[in-house]
Amino acid sequence: MYAKSGDIFDSRKMFDCMPERNVVTWNAMIGGYVRNGGMKTASALFEKMSTRTAVTWIEMIRGFTGSGDLVTARCMFDQVPPELKNVVTWTVMVDGYASKGLMIDARVLFEQMPERNFFSWSSMISGYCKIGDVEEARAIFDRFHLGTWRMEESNEKPDEITFLSVLSACAHGGFIDEGLEIFSKIDKCGLASSIKHYGCVVDLLGRAGRVQDAYEFIKRMPMKPNDAVWGALLGACRVHLDMDMVEQVMEEVRREDCSIDSGNDPHCVLLSNIFAASDSWEKAERMRMVMVTKGLPKTPGRSSVVLVNTQQ
Repeated sequence: MYAKSGDIFDSRKMFDCMPERNVVTWNAMIGGYVRNGGMKTASALFEKMSTRTAVTWIEMIRGFTGSGDLVTARCMFDQVPPELKNVVTWTVMVDGYASKGLMIDARVLFEQMPERNFFSWSSMISGYCKIGDVEEARAIFDRFHLGTWRMEESNEKPDEITFLSVLSACAHGGFIDEGLEIFSKIDKCGLASSIKHYGCVVDLLGRAGRVQDAYEFIKRMPMKPNDAVWGALLGACRVHLDMDMVEQVMEEVRREDCSIDSGNDPHCVLLSNIFAASDSWEKAERMRMVMVTKGLPKTPGRSSVVLVNTQQ
């Protein structure tokens, strides 16, 4: 309980005071350090364990991939006893490569997997989409799509996050019909579609130029669209220069008293750029004045780089 809540100090104190510890206790403690970035301490505990389970290895591999240390993660993966190397163990390592854009390594491991689940496929599709390789993403998706019904009948069910990942990949890869079909299967898996899932579909339709369809989809949503959903539609309007839809969205959010029209920083910038790109300079200047009046600076972009296999 302490470890899950982030209170690793009290968790360790209780762990050290225990007269007896079983493998579940050890796994919980290691998992706590992994989730809190303490891989050095997690590794020390791992070395002290007399008995390890598949969960133990998965926690360690996930921790090293999450911290960007893919070399150590792969060493751990290669050391997993065959009887403990299950589909989750393989998937965690594949996802570790894919999430860092190392798709050659991810693909080699993916093709070696004795079995795959929904998460394995979504990791590969998302990974290819992230590096802009739509052709390979499509090839993987086509293979995945053929086996979808078999996977739905298995005990390995996708969760909300997996659906988000696949829907996002469909949006980036231009898999419109497939994305809509996957969205329709969320409730068949006993899950509830969240506003994030709806936002992914809006993005999916918007990127494909189906701006009117995206707007109508928003109007059919069972919950009130938030500024992120409207922002996805406005982003599509900018790409496709659909000024009529921009005006329609602005009228809609005024009625709903949404934050887009109240000086939201990224949306003000987006609207200003849309108007400027369509030569509506007066409206563009008006949006910039809203930002100045409300004291909203344009948020600078940021990026991060993970260095793998570098030598100082």
